[in-house]
Amino acid sequence: MDCGIITSKIVVLLLSLIFWAAGGALVYVGSYMIKSYSHFDNFLQDKYTFIPAGIIIPVGVVMLIIGTVGCYATLRESKVGLSFFLLVILAIFAAEVAALVYGFIYQRRIKGDLERSMSDTFMKYDGENSDTQAVDYLQSQLQCCGVQTYLNWTTNPWFSKTNNAVPVSCCKGNNTKCTGKLDQRDLLNTRVWINSGCEGLLELLLQDVMSYAMLVILGFAMFKIFGTLSVCVITCKVGRRRGYQSLDA
Repeated sequence: MDCGIITSKIVVLLLSLIFWAAGGALVYVGSYMIKSYSHFDNFLQDKYTFIPAGIIIPVGVVMLIIGTVGCYATLRESKVGLSFFLLVILAIFAAEVAALVYGFIYQRRIKGDLERSMSDTFMKYDGENSDTQAVDYLQSQLQCCGVQTYLNWTTNPWFSKTNNAVPVSCCKGNNTKCTGKLDQRDLLNTRVWINSGCEGLLELLLQDVMSYAMLVILGFAMFKIFGTLSVCVITCKVGRRRGYQSLDA
């Protein structure tokens, strides 16, 4: 057995092990994306932002299964198994490229999507409906107040309805003394620097989640290129060896 096929076998076996790890990682990343985005789906009108996660979760499940096939086919030097493994690698690679493309497209559309929807959602705040729950969750989790600034609440019907007060979700931490009155500015999340409003902070959060997912997908896609080459080497070597054995017989 020459050095080339030994090296290729090691790479493919390593690739199979990484398939298991990568499969679990992709399922986790996809689930994390959906969980992160679902908390703020009231502010995301374009549901196509979930497409990358919808692609990588089933890809991750398939990778967990195919990792076993890759180990078996490599150790047994099964030409059929290796060919199947190669086709699966190429299919998964194509799916990951598609997820990357979608991720890149919708990463750039997050800002526009938020700009269209957040103002409308905040204006529907009445203290009781589902939009109220979404806004309160957003402001408490991101420690922000208002779409761009806390002053946005002064043009909101809720502000006049509550005698010129913002929601208590604008209050810092769990301060029980905070009533939402603007004369308690030191108790409110009233940061004034760039991207300090809920829109800017949510955009940064979603961009970070998408970037993290895209980096993970890109890393696994790059490794599959080396795996594809190694499978090709093993398949060719096995085919030639069996061809020589047939001639000798």
